[in-house]
Amino acid sequence: MARPTQPEKPGPGQESVWDYPRPPRLERVHARLRVEFAGETIADTMDGFRVLETSHPPVYYIPRADIRADVLTHAPGQSFCEFKGVARYWTLTVNGQTSERAGWSYPTPTPAFAQIRDHIAFYASKVEACWVGDERVQAQDGAFYGGWITTKVVGPFKGAPGTMGW
Repeated sequence: MARPTQPEKPGPGQESVWDYPRPPRLERVHARLRVEFAGETIADTMDGFRVLETSHPPVYYIPRADIRADVLTHAPGQSFCEFKGVARYWTLTVNGQTSERAGWSYPTPTPAFAQIRDHIAFYASKVEACWVGDERVQAQDGAFYGGWITTKVVGPFKGAPGTMGW
């Protein structure tokens, strides 16, 4: 599938992911961000960031200080982002339930993304619920990307089958 020739047109108050830059841009988030897993809130902040990259819904990063430390363990493996650096993964365990590689972080990010050191992003598909403000997000398609889709962003979004070349 080739890059879409007609991205969705944003309505009032919406953003098109096709207007996001490449390389990506880092922005502070002024909305409350929450993550729930196994019936508990495991992350809650008013001090997050989002990364905006062409064709992707925003990825939200939450400070470690606002994530329950008792639920996180390092997961095996790592990946590399040409913009942010080497990512490590995190497993969640709460109330006897485990979600492998439910989140990721950049322990030594590149200078442009230094502000997300000591922050973790979570896959909405690997937890019970993620929230931006009062809106429950939808997970970005695919097993690799971790964007959070809200009504404020329009696509189409990279991640579904056939979109890897976008």
